[in-house]
Amino acid sequence: MNTVIHKSHSRGIANHGWLESRHTYSFARYQNVDRMGFGKLRVLNDDIVESSMGFGTHPHENMEIISIPLSGSLRHEDSMGNQHVIESGEVQIMSAGTGISHSEYNNSATEPVNFLQIWILPKQNDIEPRYAQKRFELEQRLNKLQLVVAPDDEQGAIWINQDAYFSLLKLEGGYSIDYQLRNKQNGVYIFMISGSAMLDEFILEARDGVELSDASVITVKATDNAEILWIETPL
Repeated sequence: MNTVIHKSHSRGIANHGWLESRHTYSFARYQNVDRMGFGKLRVLNDDIVESSMGFGTHPHENMEIISIPLSGSLRHEDSMGNQHVIESGEVQIMSAGTGISHSEYNNSATEPVNFLQIWILPKQNDIEPRYAQKRFELEQRLNKLQLVVAPDDEQGAIWINQDAYFSLLKLEGGYSIDYQLRNKQNGVYIFMISGSAMLDEFILEARDGVELSDASVITVKATDNAEILWIETPL
């Protein structure tokens, strides 16, 4: 198994006052030739947006964009006429396809929102733009993997235009779990949302990440209560 560790402090930093962002991979002004993506995973941003602030209307095309609120809520509007609020516990996906414009604002006038913004390169370009969001019950990820994004409707996951799989996990301290790859040619990116866990001899702490390739089964053991995002992606 090939392993590349990304410690939380090694991420790119952007602070615009209203937005504080940490970039796992090159994004905007943060450019790192060693951090250009992992297979089809192109962007993994950890964003904190201040109350009532956000991203004004801007365009995208031919990208799968996934937003996962960790705390707080986002207000979404797009050129397809969608107007929604996305809260912690929900997952949002937008297939930009032939082109879409959208805005994302903190829905609270008093509290910040923290969310993960993830971009996946699409399997098929120039599809019709598409939007979806869904709530996933937290108890369904306690000490077991909860599939939330998939290339089909397996286990009620949200559909993505790529052979990629996102799973969320809340693992109690002392518990371990095996992740079985759906395709042995894929890689897996593990992002530690909170807590700490052991992967082989490595200790992963909050906001650390790790690229894993040439693996069929990945075993993680929580050394403290941990919340983990798993992204299985074609390489």
